[in-house]
Amino acid sequence: MAQLRIAIVLFLLMLPVTGMVPVLTGLTVGRHPELGDLGRHLFMSVNMIGALVAAPLAGLVSDSLGRRTPLIAAALGLNALTLLLISGDGSYPVILMLRFIEGCAHMASLSLLMALAADHARREGFGATMGGVGAAISLGVASGAPLGGWIGSGAPSLVPWVGGWLMLALALCVPWILRDAPVEHARARPRELLQALARNRLLAVPYVFAFVDRLTVGFIVSTFSLYLGTVLGFSTARIGFVMAAFLIPFSLLTFPAGILSRHWDRLGMMILGSLLYGGFLVVLGVVPGAWIPWTMAAGGIVAALMYAPSLVLATELAGPGQRATTLAGFNIAGSLGFALGPLLAGSLVALLRSSGVDPYLPVFVLIAAIEILVAVAMIPLWMRRRASHAEAASP
Repeated sequence: MAQLRIAIVLFLLMLPVTGMVPVLTGLTVGRHPELGDLGRHLFMSVNMIGALVAAPLAGLVSDSLGRRTPLIAAALGLNALTLLLISGDGSYPVILMLRFIEGCAHMASLSLLMALAADHARREGFGATMGGVGAAISLGVASGAPLGGWIGSGAPSLVPWVGGWLMLALALCVPWILRDAPVEHARARPRELLQALARNRLLAVPYVFAFVDRLTVGFIVSTFSLYLGTVLGFSTARIGFVMAAFLIPFSLLTFPAGILSRHWDRLGMMILGSLLYGGFLVVLGVVPGAWIPWTMAAGGIVAALMYAPSLVLATELAGPGQRATTLAGFNIAGSLGFALGPLLAGSLVALLRSSGVDPYLPVFVLIAAIEILVAVAMIPLWMRRRASHAEAASP
């Protein structure tokens, strides 16, 4: 029951995140027509920069105190306040400052909720538990896109306004519906936690995949969203539908992928998924507009192959009393990728456009190449691990 309640809170937490993707144009150039390519992309990046600041602090404080729920409620309250203020008519620098704080609050809530789910899981149930966590997150993201397109079709500012009231309701409910799990280990000091993480070198594997995967997501929710609206002329509602076409199969398949990762080669699943995902990104840049929803659905299926195993691997590699800190590190890597994705893609679009080159297809190919290169670079490690397991299994 505790896991179900956590999953519901995670689902609701994620709705405002992609709810603002279909109305990105309205929230940026719609209110501030003077913005250029990079300025528009900053709206999606700056909150992830805030997440980079907040996630490690939240994880360290939570693991040191042995408490999750009070910190989650406080972070949700701050998230609510910033979203409500973003819906107002502030200058763009003020809006970006609020987005930064919103990112701090959102990522603190997300990391601690993930850690709380892991606290309540039995060791042998990590695959199913973290697959369920991933499914709740991705289903919230999937639902947020069409909801944002529907709510914001009249006034884009309604999306953060409704999201703010939803987060406030969650902040008030969390102390009543969630409970901290019993502490299993003596609480460590922050320095000891950081030293233990530094010694756990295998964590670099899920962290690198989280970074690259979220970089591509940052590209999709910013550059690709702007491409749909400005080049292909998609309406706000249709952009929401396209995002849902990707996110719904992703969310539905994340849970079974988490279960399968208990029996299949996790690293192999991550490498195969990344290679296929890179191909998906290239195809996405060349297909006609009518084919984009189908292409996005195929990409969502592939994405589940990458996300669930990396989340399960990060959770299993967490040492005693380090779950919040380890998962905060996983989210930091993802947030860094998400923050850099729009900045990198936006800078490339601006550079190529200023050079007289149609920018979008080259940017699609370059982002895909990053995903593919990381997967290829992991193949030697995967082969060594397979050889090591084969030797250990032989008599």
